[in-house]
Amino acid sequence: MVCDISSLGDPGSRGFVVEGESGSVELFVVRRGEHLAAYKNSCPHTGVNLEWQPDQFLDLSNSYIQCATHGALFMLEDGYCLSGPCAGELLESVEVRLEAGLVVVTLDKEG
Repeated sequence: MVCDISSLGDPGSRGFVVEGESGSVELFVVRRGEHLAAYKNSCPHTGVNLEWQPDQFLDLSNSYIQCATHGALFMLEDGYCLSGPCAGELLESVEVRLEAGLVVVTLDKEG
């Protein structure tokens, strides 16, 4: 479990550090309506963290995930990069589900 759904804005985002089999992993969850998605907090272009400030992964319109370093824009739903130096690439997704109002992520064996 990473958070209660009520702690996520709509649309909104929140970052987390979770323990995987190979150590700590930085993740973030985004929400738009009933849709939740979770990704590793790493830009495919340079590997830097994406957020502007803690828990601020979305652009000013709350329409896209935006990399704070180079301004790349990613779809909330699937992490596809629409523009920027990594256009056409994907954020690394993580399994996420809602259980009794709690947001739960599941890491693969590699973490």
